[in-house]
Amino acid sequence: MATATADQRAASLPVDADEENLSAVLLDPSLIMRDECNAREHDTEPDAELISSVKAVGVQDPVSVRPLPDGTYTAFKGWRRTQAAQVANATAEAEGHPQRQIKAYVRTDMVGRDAWTRFLSLIENRQRQGMSPKDTLKAAELSLLGMDEVEQTRAARALGIKRGTGKRLGRAQQLDDATLRRASASGMDLEQIAQLAEVEDVPRAQDRLLRALARDEAEQGGGRGHWDQELALLTAEMDDRTTRKEAVAALEKAGIALLPTPSAYGEKDTARPLSELTSPLGRPMEEANHKGCPGHSARLDDEHRPVWYCADPAGHGHKVRPKPKPQKSAEDEEEAAERARTTACNRAWKAAAGPRKAFVSRLVRGSKALPEEAWRFALGVLLDLPRCYGKWAQRQESEDVAQFLGVKLPESPLEQVRLSEHVTLSKARTAHVLFAHVAAAFERDMRDPKGWNDASMQVRFLWEDPTPQQAAYLLLLEKLGQDDKGSYRLSEVEEQAVAAHRGTDTDAPGGA
Repeated sequence: MATATADQRAASLPVDADEENLSAVLLDPSLIMRDECNAREHDTEPDAELISSVKAVGVQDPVSVRPLPDGTYTAFKGWRRTQAAQVANATAEAEGHPQRQIKAYVRTDMVGRDAWTRFLSLIENRQRQGMSPKDTLKAAELSLLGMDEVEQTRAARALGIKRGTGKRLGRAQQLDDATLRRASASGMDLEQIAQLAEVEDVPRAQDRLLRALARDEAEQGGGRGHWDQELALLTAEMDDRTTRKEAVAALEKAGIALLPTPSAYGEKDTARPLSELTSPLGRPMEEANHKGCPGHSARLDDEHRPVWYCADPAGHGHKVRPKPKPQKSAEDEEEAAERARTTACNRAWKAAAGPRKAFVSRLVRGSKALPEEAWRFALGVLLDLPRCYGKWAQRQESEDVAQFLGVKLPESPLEQVRLSEHVTLSKARTAHVLFAHVAAAFERDMRDPKGWNDASMQVRFLWEDPTPQQAAYLLLLEKLGQDDKGSYRLSEVEEQAVAAHRGTDTDAPGGA
C-alpha cells in the first residue's frame, strides 16, 4: 500500500482558510493588540495617509485576529489598520467624526498554531507595501522552523522556496540593510537571498548574481539557468577560500609561520624551499629534519597545501644546492598564467556538475513525460555501449542513480545494494529511470576535469577537449533546459568545451 508523501499530503492542505466564507464580526479596536506572531516588526506604525483614510471612511478590509481568554484579541493581519482605527476613535469627538468599530475575522482555528499564524501574517504583509526584507526573512524562518513536514512543504511552495530553505534564512538576516534592500529591489526572492548570504564573503558576489539574474530575466523563458551556474561558481570559490582558511589555521595551530607571497617588484626574499637546501654536510633538508629550525615555515600552493621553507637559510646554517640562477622570462610568465587558467577552469568544471545534476534530478523526478530527445539518447547509449558506460557499469555504482531518482539507499557495508529493490518501477516511469541510469554514467565519466586522449596518448582537459559523447550529453542537457523555459543553461566552461562540437553530428552516443 502506497504511503502519501509530505508533498502529496501538503497539496491538500490550504495555505489559509477561505476567509471569504467566514463571517466578519465588529470589534472595538481598543480590544485589539498586536499579535506576537505578526510578521511585521519594523515600520509597524500607521502613516498619516492611512490614518486620514480611516478617519474618513473607516477600515474597509477586515483584519484577522486570534481571541484571548480575557476577551481581548491579537491582530496578526491588519495591525497597522487597527492602530489607525484606534487613533481615529481617540480623536473622533474633537474632530467631529464618528467612532467606529472594526471588521475582523476571529480565527479561533489559529489559537495555538504560532508557526502557521506567523506564516499567514507573512503572506499578508508581503503583498502590502513597506515590509522590510529583514522582517520577511525573520518571519519566514520562524514560520517554517515551527511547522511540521507537511505544513513546511505547503508553506515553502507558497513562498516560492525549496523545503529546507528555512534553516538558511537565519544567515540571510545577517546581511546588512543596504545589501538586503538592493537584493529585494532587484527581484531576488527569499530562496535567492538565502543563497546570496551563503556566498557573500566572495568579492563582488552580489554583483555577479545580479548580472546572472538579469540575464535570466532578459532571455525567453525566465528560468534560473544563469543564476544556478553563477551560484555554483561562487560556491566553489567560497569552498576554496574556506580550504585556505583551514590550511592557514592548521599552520597557526602547529606554530608554523606562513610566509608572505614574494613581491613582484624586486624585494629581496631570503626564504628558500627545503627542496633547494641541504645541511652543512650535504644532507637534503626535509620537513622531518627541519622542524626544529627557527626558520621552519611554509607557503601554500595553488591547492592550499603547505610547501615547506626555511625563512633564513644562511642565518640557520643551511646550504643552497648549487644550480644556475634562473632568469624569469616571458615564457615563465606565460606558464604562470596558464597554470592560473588551468586551476580556474578545473574549479569551474567541478562546480558546473552541481547545477547539471540538479537539472537531471528535476527531469527524472518530474511528473511530465520525459522529452523524446532524452529517452532516445538513453536508448542509444544502452544499444551502442560506449566505453564510458561500460567502465561505469563495471564499477557497479548505484549512488548517483539513486540520488537522481530521489531514492534513499540503506547502508549495507557487507553486500551490494540492489537498486531495483528500492526504485518504484512502472511503465510510465521507465524512460525516466533509464535516463537517470545513463546520466549517472556520464557524470562519473566527467567528474574529474582531467581525461586521457587515446589518439595523442596524453592527458587532456575535458573543458577544452571533451569526447564527442560527452559533448553530445552536454548539448542535450542545454537543449532540454532551453525547452524547459531556461531552467538549465551551460556554464561558461561547458560552453567552451562544446564550442567545437556545435553543428556536428553529436546525437549518436556510441563510440569510444
